[in-house]
Amino acid sequence: MNYIALLPEISLVFMVLVFFVASLGGLRRDLLGKTAMVCAGLALIASGATYGITESGFYGVYRVDAFSQTFKVMISLGLLLILWLGAGLKGVKSTFRPEYYMCLGLSCLGLMIMTSAVELLTIMISLEIASYALYVLIPLRTQKALREPLEASIKYILFGGVATGISLYGMSYIFGLAHTTYLSELAVVLPGLLATQPLAVIGLVMMLCGLFYKLALFPMHFWMPDVYVGASNETTCFVATLPKVGAVALLIRIIALGGADAQQLSWVLSVMAILSMTLGNLSALGQDDIKRLLAYSSIAHAGYIMVGILALNQLGLTASVYYIYGYLLMNIACFYVIYNLAPEGENLGFADLKGLYKRSPLLAVTLALGAMGLSGIPPTIGFTGKFLIFTAALQKEYYWLVLFAVGNVCISAFYYLRLVRAAYSSVDEPGPRVRLPVQAVVLGLVIIAAIIIGGILPQNFISLTKEVIGLIL
Repeated sequence: MNYIALLPEISLVFMVLVFFVASLGGLRRDLLGKTAMVCAGLALIASGATYGITESGFYGVYRVDAFSQTFKVMISLGLLLILWLGAGLKGVKSTFRPEYYMCLGLSCLGLMIMTSAVELLTIMISLEIASYALYVLIPLRTQKALREPLEASIKYILFGGVATGISLYGMSYIFGLAHTTYLSELAVVLPGLLATQPLAVIGLVMMLCGLFYKLALFPMHFWMPDVYVGASNETTCFVATLPKVGAVALLIRIIALGGADAQQLSWVLSVMAILSMTLGNLSALGQDDIKRLLAYSSIAHAGYIMVGILALNQLGLTASVYYIYGYLLMNIACFYVIYNLAPEGENLGFADLKGLYKRSPLLAVTLALGAMGLSGIPPTIGFTGKFLIFTAALQKEYYWLVLFAVGNVCISAFYYLRLVRAAYSSVDEPGPRVRLPVQAVVLGLVIIAAIIIGGILPQNFISLTKEVIGLIL
């Protein structure tokens, strides 16, 4: 294997080693954040530079191609934006900051391996690498009352362990029926097994539970609200975005193995998508804590993404990749506002947004665009993504699934627009102005531009993604 193809992974290994040394006292504390951003930038450059390379190695369990590199670009871009957003780590204990950056890099490394893994045991190992690094990050929060972070960490570990056990059990079913763990060989036998063996459907759904856990799809969603509320704002932003990118990559790879005619599998996943959308949106309606609201909304968005994947045509899978890219940007927009409004890294409620348009017009606009994008209002990237997903499902004649999805979009508009209304509500005493450093202002403008331009001009991204999806179908 040409090891130049592994440059993105090597750059993250370098990041992990640098901060391992820093945890021993080998790097000045004021250089930690800058060093992390440099390492993330190197990973982004390496992912882009290796985009055109196609390689297979390690006895065929690892494949580098345009599909995997597309997701690696998104993962490294997301890491860079999250590090940029959380410059200073206001919500993380200062004594653990080197370890914090090290675990961030390790989790991203696991996610990158996930996107290139084409063998079941390799997939499981990469999933655990990404997960265990996150288990460490959840309790590292600066907070007087330590109960919430510790409780969130315990729940995350317990639910993660259950999801892993179910996935391994499902893998044993699939291996027992197909006698292989390689995805390329499963693609040959799995469509026939799904059509004739009910146990294959059960085994595949169980095997996917680990990915449903990362995506927070019903019924593997119970951990989400408590982890969002208990973790620091920086950590929550990471949990809310990048693991979902890796999960979408693997879901596309694995569900595509079953073929477009796997009716029983489609029915099971369709019901899970509907329940995820409905439960997430209805639960979000009554929330006052903004992070808890975003947690329930993420459960709903997992359902929207599954609608595109279930279409299993070129437009549906392309729309799913496009949507997860937009979801990454829109969530970062919301957490950008939360981070800059919480000087001590505390959680925020709707009352904290009152008069925001007077205190910081940039934060108000960023929040409005993020919320409007998540609700699917044009001209944001969220509207274009939903439009493409629903169009793909209609082409597949999933009319009832689109009907439920559109109804849920209407429900979600209520609580997303509550955020906008709170930010632009008039108050007699709006409070002190929010002073943003130059780098935060630049980041806000970058996020705003990306959400709008991505929604108005999606052609280049979509045409590029269509070529990539051709490698899977």
